Amino acid sequence: MTTRIQVVFYSMYGHIYRMAEAVAEGAREVADTDVSVYQVAELVPDEVLEKSGAKAPRATFAHVPVATVEQLVNADAIIFGTPTRFGNMCAQMRNFLDQTGGLWMSGGLIGKVGSVFSSTASQHGGQETTITSFHTTLLHQGMVIVGVPYSEARLLNMDEISGGTPYGATTLTKADGSRLPSENELAIARFQGRHVAQIAAKLAAK
Repeated sequence: MTTRIQVVFYSMYGHIYRMAEAVAEGAREVADTDVSVYQVAELVPDEVLEKSGAKAPRATFAHVPVATVEQLVNADAIIFGTPTRFGNMCAQMRNFLDQTGGLWMSGGLIGKVGSVFSSTASQHGGQETTITSFHTTLLHQGMVIVGVPYSEARLLNMDEISGGTPYGATTLTKADGSRLPSENELAIARFQGRHVAQIAAKLAAK
């Protein structure tokens, strides 16, 4: 039996895209797993993206297909990635999730595995609140939430500044966005993808 994993993300400057690729890489390490990566639709006008310096980074993942609400029912597990906006998910991801009312009514996501990863500009910029507040929506949808257990020893790495929480993988970008995900952060993201895929496979087999 093939376990179907979807990685659904929004990324403005490419940090979450890099994390999404690492999450997908980890999930693909699990046998008999089909992994698809999608981005949610952009809401910001092109001219605003241009002024903010986001247009060029976004071009690097323009090939990634845009997610649709209808496709979510085809997954055994969905791993969501969002940057932080004032301690919460970004508007683009909220807009996407707000379109899932029909799935809520039909119970289309009940029993599926849900997991979240994120990014912030600073160490205390909302990494944990973004993920845990995201979980509220997943719980309303009846999903089974999976995080990153402390068997991932990189969560305890104190030798460098690093993202990574028991709620999900995270990365730190600096206020100007100049910091890219570190190898420690990417490794935690790969662990999350692998861990979610393993649990989804066990649930699908029952």
